[in-house]
Amino acid sequence: MKILLIEDEIKIANALKRGLEQERFSVEVTNDGEAGLNAAEIDDYDIVILDRMLPGIDGMDICKKLREGGDKTPIIMLTAKDQVSDRVAGLNAGADDYLVKPFAFEELLARLHALLRRPAEGADVVLKIDDLELNPAAFKVTRAGKNIRLSAKEFALLEYLIRNAGQIMSKEKIIDHVWEYDSDILPNTVEVFINYLRSKIDKPFKNNPLIHTSRGFGYYIGSIR
Repeated sequence: MKILLIEDEIKIANALKRGLEQERFSVEVTNDGEAGLNAAEIDDYDIVILDRMLPGIDGMDICKKLREGGDKTPIIMLTAKDQVSDRVAGLNAGADDYLVKPFAFEELLARLHALLRRPAEGADVVLKIDDLELNPAAFKVTRAGKNIRLSAKEFALLEYLIRNAGQIMSKEKIIDHVWEYDSDILPNTVEVFINYLRSKIDKPFKNNPLIHTSRGFGYYIGSIR
C-alpha cells in the first residue's frame, strides 16, 4: 500500500513515516501544500493523509481540488481544530475521515485499515485474477484455495500488479510504487522480486502462469488488455 503524507511539521511527519513503514506501508512525504497537491495529481496512492493547516495551499483547498478533479483516493484529514463545525467542513470538502491532533498512532492505523477495507467503487475488497486472490486488509494471498506466504515487499508488488491487471508496468513505475522514491533501488531488484513471486505464485501451479514479462517494457499479470 502506498501512502502520500502531506504534513508540514517535520517531527510529526518523520514519526508517522517511520511508524507506517513498520506496518508495511510505502510512504512519500511532502511538507507544503503545493508539493502535496502536485504529488497527489501526478501519481497514484492508496490513501492520502492530509494536514489541514499547510503553507502554500491549505489542506481544505487540496481536498476540494482533488475531488473536483475526480480523484477518489481516500483522504484522512489531520488537524488541531476540534470544533464540530471544523470536522463538518473537512468532511464536506471531500475528506473520508478526520483525526484531531494530538492522536495515538494506533488510532490513525485503525482508521487507515478501516478505509482500506472499504470496497473500491464497483470492486470487491478481495482482489481476484483467475484462481489467485489477494486480500489487502488481511494481508492474505491464496491460489486455488492454497495459502501463499509473501514478504511485505512481495505482497506490495503483487498487489500493484493485480490492481493494474492486463497493463504492462515498467520497472520505473514498480519502483516508484512499491519502494520509496529516495531508496537506492536498482532495476535488477525488480527482476529479483518478480522471480520470488513467480516461485510462489506460478511455479507450484505449472499449468497456468499469471505473471508475464514484456521484454524491454516491464511486467504484467493476467492477459494484456
